[in-house]
Amino acid sequence: MPFDVLTMGRVGVDVYPLQTGVGLAEVTSFGKYLGGSPTNVAVAAARYGHSAAVITKTGRDPFGDFVRTALDGFGVDGRFVGVSDIAPTPVTFCEIFPPDDFPLYFYRLPKAPDLDIQAEELDLTAVREAAVFWMTGTGLSEEPSRSATLAALAHRAKSGTTVFDLDWRPMFWPRDVSGYRLGPAEARSYYTEALRHTTVAVGNLDECEVATGEREPYAAAKALVDAGVELAVVKQGPKGVLAMRRDGSVAEIPPVPVDVVNGLGAGDAFGGALCHGLLSGWDTERTVAFANAAGAIVAGRLSCSDAMPTEAEVDAKLREASLATTEAPTEAPTERKA
Repeated sequence: MPFDVLTMGRVGVDVYPLQTGVGLAEVTSFGKYLGGSPTNVAVAAARYGHSAAVITKTGRDPFGDFVRTALDGFGVDGRFVGVSDIAPTPVTFCEIFPPDDFPLYFYRLPKAPDLDIQAEELDLTAVREAAVFWMTGTGLSEEPSRSATLAALAHRAKSGTTVFDLDWRPMFWPRDVSGYRLGPAEARSYYTEALRHTTVAVGNLDECEVATGEREPYAAAKALVDAGVELAVVKQGPKGVLAMRRDGSVAEIPPVPVDVVNGLGAGDAFGGALCHGLLSGWDTERTVAFANAAGAIVAGRLSCSDAMPTEAEVDAKLREASLATTEAPTEAPTERKA
């Protein structure tokens, strides 16, 4: 049977400190978790009861074994998790300084195995038949992953729902022969090609600017729609989320209050919940509000994959947020959320 959600791209092991508010030099204990944005999206989708799988690669090492065991434990199909000998399975460390400072340290050199995905290795039937196919900007950063990602998109040809997580990570883009690291100007042509084959684009303001050259939320959403997508979702952090459809309709979702513990998994929780809403046939406002609440829940937890909420938890968070809004003093000034 076709998968409900098939993602493609990064995987690794997140090693997060169990002490907050101190740097890595002072941390004495850590937790080990499954990581990698598209992998976390697949985990989140499975948490909502959907069949999910991820196309990726690990190194030939014990952390690769951990990845496969963790995927199985989360109910994510690992049949498309290959092995590359170019490097060990990536490890990511972070520092946690709530509410808004979470430095990341990626160990992905000389090149991560998940960037060694070859086009000829893809199960293009599975790619085309999945109800939702999710890919990321990181997959476009290096060959052979870039060609494999674009080949998957071209073969899928917008069948079903195809989501492009704009996912701009400048440190993953290589340097040219002169030592210059490829930046937004060089990346935009690849983003433009990918957008031609996608139906949904998701990104924050920085990522939208890389993809379109536009930073103002409405202009960025309009540029993404003009580039070929049916739905553009622009995340604005404390200003909420703007979603624009091809027919011109716009949904503006306010932020959900949360005491932030670790904001690193919020975007992946948003992505998995977005997939759930799209698969459930919900309208744009309900889908994005649900995704926004899921992201808030994970921002209030330490880990990423292990922290993905259930539908009941997200519904409870939405009711809590609605009640808080209802009980707010009517004379308080209201900020326009976009």
